[in-house]
Amino acid sequence: MTRIHAFTDDVLADHDAVGVAALIASGEASRSEVLEAALARLDRVNPTLQGISHDDRARAIVRAEETSPDGAPFAGVPSLIKNNTDVKGLPTQQGSAAVPPEPAERHEPFTEQFLSTGVNVLGATTLPAFGLTASTEFVDREPTRNPWNPAYSSGASSGGSAALVAAGVVPIAHGNDGGGSIRIPAAACGLVGLKTTRHRLAPAKEMADAPLDIVANGVLTRSVRDTAVFLAAAERHRPVPRLPKVGLVEGPAARRLRVGLVTETLGGAPLDADSLRELRRVADLVASLGHEVVEMPIPVDAAFERHFVQYWRTLAFSLDYAGRFVLSRDFDRSRVDPFTHGLARAFLRTFWRTPGAIVALKRSARTYGEIFADRDVVLSPVLGHTTPELGWLDPGVEFDVAFERLRTYVAYTPLNNASGGPAISLPLGRTSTDLPLGLHFSADHGDERTLLELAFELEAAAPFARIQD
Repeated sequence: MTRIHAFTDDVLADHDAVGVAALIASGEASRSEVLEAALARLDRVNPTLQGISHDDRARAIVRAEETSPDGAPFAGVPSLIKNNTDVKGLPTQQGSAAVPPEPAERHEPFTEQFLSTGVNVLGATTLPAFGLTASTEFVDREPTRNPWNPAYSSGASSGGSAALVAAGVVPIAHGNDGGGSIRIPAAACGLVGLKTTRHRLAPAKEMADAPLDIVANGVLTRSVRDTAVFLAAAERHRPVPRLPKVGLVEGPAARRLRVGLVTETLGGAPLDADSLRELRRVADLVASLGHEVVEMPIPVDAAFERHFVQYWRTLAFSLDYAGRFVLSRDFDRSRVDPFTHGLARAFLRTFWRTPGAIVALKRSARTYGEIFADRDVVLSPVLGHTTPELGWLDPGVEFDVAFERLRTYVAYTPLNNASGGPAISLPLGRTSTDLPLGLHFSADHGDERTLLELAFELEAAAPFARIQD
């Protein structure tokens, strides 16, 4: 297996974003020097990984000389933003050739929040068409590859961001999560991926008129502290009074947790051997740290899956058939990918189920909260099986086959999107083929602090594997 990474003895070394910011703040390195190093790394690995949708280096070079917002913790740190989020002057093409390359006229709210942390965005990253599947693959261009093994998927939909953070191009990058789209690529690429409580961070513009907002913005990082520092800074920029304040989490807590352990899958199929082995091992690790671990049934049923699938079809239909109105007047439906077309056709056969599905999904917030009446955290796999090779989830595969594969793979993460609850993927496992394997921890609404405290403790007890080792 050939790993593709850019780690070297340049100024970035293997520093996380907090470390790079400290170098800049101390004068040990300039913003221009760290940007030049990131661009050199990008040029070295992106021809293979294919993680960039739009290169914005010319403007990033200019920005490297500008002043960051007061108190910005990542002042001058090179970063990337996912290409379904408006950045003034960059096209937002949603991963699809059907969307014309029209530069955005303004930043959307989350972009402002992201930039308030001081990051210098050097480009926009890839995602599969409209973020509707779990592997960053295309019918009209090369896939985004996993740097741990380029024959494998980098996950999705934030696959470009995950690949380039894991490969060492930048230490932190934007992602967003509408069904697992931060946590899935984090699991595939060996990263920390936090999906926050609904509206903890500025919501995605694309969900503004949706009947249920299932998308949470966030970041992909190589260290828990980067995720914690980002969240604290984003919270200062845009406080959310109706949610408990997270604040800056800097390490583990003293209190011991009640942890529910989920070992079954939604459809009842057994977990693959690698996933079950690593889940049990991490559960033992959690218990060895003094937390109480008790097995529990999977907290969703087949009805939840049907409702989520129906809503997913509804979103695909709105993009496929109304792209001219929701995305661009020059939307070219003839260039919509086969998978999106397939989801939209499925909606036409089942459209009458949509109102009931939306009502049921909205009710899932209360059901989700009840899970935590007698436990603090739920531990499960991130996915129904280990990361697949490229081609398994190709959007050009016959639709019914691709859909069944995706349904089996994305078996745990959607509950947090429908209910709005927070969850984090941590790179604590390893497959028999030496790929990362993420483990999934969920908590009650507004309780990101507990997830980050536990993540700090687990990172210290079992340091995350590094691609360069």
